Amino acid sequence: MNAPNASGWRPSMGGAGEAKFATSSGDYGLMLEEALSFELGSADKCGVDIDEPSRAPAAGLSKFLRKSAPALPGLTEPETVRHYTRLSRQNYAIDLGPFPLGSCTMKHNPRLNEKMARLPGFADVHPMQPQTTVQGALEVIEQLADWLITLTGMASVAMSPKAGAHGELCGLLCIRAALDARGETRDVVLVPESAHGTNPATAAFAGFKVESIPATLAGRVDVAALKAKLGPNVAGVMITNPNTCGLFEPDMRAIADAVHAAGGYVYCDGANFNAIVGKVRPGDLGVDAMHINLHKTFSTPHGGGGPGAGPVVLSEALAPFAPLPFVTRGSDGSIHLVEEENAAEGHAQAFGRMVAFHGQMGMFTRALTYILSHGADGLRTVAEDAVLNANYVLRSCEDLLPAPFADSGPCMHEALFSDAGLAEGFSTLDIAKGLIDEGFHPMTVYFPLVVKGAMLVEPTETESKAGLDRFIASLRSLAERAKAGDESLHSAPHFAPRRRLDETLAARKPVLVWQGEPGVPGTPSLSEIGGS
Repeated sequence: MNAPNASGWRPSMGGAGEAKFATSSGDYGLMLEEALSFELGSADKCGVDIDEPSRAPAAGLSKFLRKSAPALPGLTEPETVRHYTRLSRQNYAIDLGPFPLGSCTMKHNPRLNEKMARLPGFADVHPMQPQTTVQGALEVIEQLADWLITLTGMASVAMSPKAGAHGELCGLLCIRAALDARGETRDVVLVPESAHGTNPATAAFAGFKVESIPATLAGRVDVAALKAKLGPNVAGVMITNPNTCGLFEPDMRAIADAVHAAGGYVYCDGANFNAIVGKVRPGDLGVDAMHINLHKTFSTPHGGGGPGAGPVVLSEALAPFAPLPFVTRGSDGSIHLVEEENAAEGHAQAFGRMVAFHGQMGMFTRALTYILSHGADGLRTVAEDAVLNANYVLRSCEDLLPAPFADSGPCMHEALFSDAGLAEGFSTLDIAKGLIDEGFHPMTVYFPLVVKGAMLVEPTETESKAGLDRFIASLRSLAERAKAGDESLHSAPHFAPRRRLDETLAARKPVLVWQGEPGVPGTPSLSEIGGS
């Protein structure tokens, strides 16, 4: 089924030559073009037979009767089910193959986590229930908080932030509250070039001025440049460790000491905690605040899994300013939430609250299940395997794809390559699009900005050696083709439902709403389906 394209090339999936097995994109006979629902059915027909109402609507409801039929396509139930099932087959998912997205840690979610999150009392808990009726759920939150504090070596944790960037904002608001309590106004946040892109964005959103710190040739923070920028106007530094070049910052303690001596605070982006969990405690490195993406380190659903969770661990210096609400245990052993009405019990300096309720119960339950099923030794193995897999990818491809920081020591969670050395006119985008034809989701491209034509690959710890070998074979095959000037790469992907798009136009002027075809009866206009 691995049909060749016009150039005679076929997906390699295991090496040059004949394909070794079917791929997610190899089932070409069934990957049919799927029409829009408005093209499958028109608004002037109905897919269900409905008798005329035999009686008038209940009193008071007549004003809600429609004046005309909704401008929706009339499809039968089988037509509707088949349409959405066919669409679902065009989605890539972690259950189909790896997401080698650098700095994203999109890994397998154990089904045990899902089973626990669906238990009665967790899945159906309501935020307005009396706290006496949800003691088990609150204990799950308390246990998870205790694990996060223990694993990071910090003093406390704010559980309510919903995601990584939300956690960054929480940490910066804690820093601002601490500075206010000291009677100081500091308006600058230092952000290294090797930090996540959300770091400077969050600092600017929080009202701080952002000043960049360059990276060294080894891909790490230029400590001398950072120290030169410290002064009475610096609120702190936002540093990603391990950083976006896939490297650990060995001078983290020296950086923290310098920032603290200048009166500032240290925020650590903990999105890459997956690579050091159970091995390094950020609190020991002088970190004052760090968010933890539960979906990255502890395998809760990522992105499409619904509301996320980005708890923020805090040092003793920032703990008094953590937001409300939070879980605490009373002298009688019962657990309750500290809210505004009882904050004076011992948390009067809280900067406020970030969410209406405490957090996302499903994410908490999944994360705690993952932690308990691994234990402390298992979590250390998670980090070790993530680092091992990333270095395996790095060393397996560095002879074909330049790895700018390959000599900077072992990489951590991800391997970083560049498109230098490809034939003239070929770039990172050609490699990324070619991976789609190989049955893989592309890696992160053109980030971090410190590397031209960056390709950032994060295999995570959940990929087997056999799976990594297949990915590596495909990546090497694409690199060889790009070096040889294979023109077919410029038009990849060839076997996806869609050809290569103008990505700039698709991002800036997307067509997201069906507007109908002029002159074709039965197709709704934009205004008829709620557009503007």
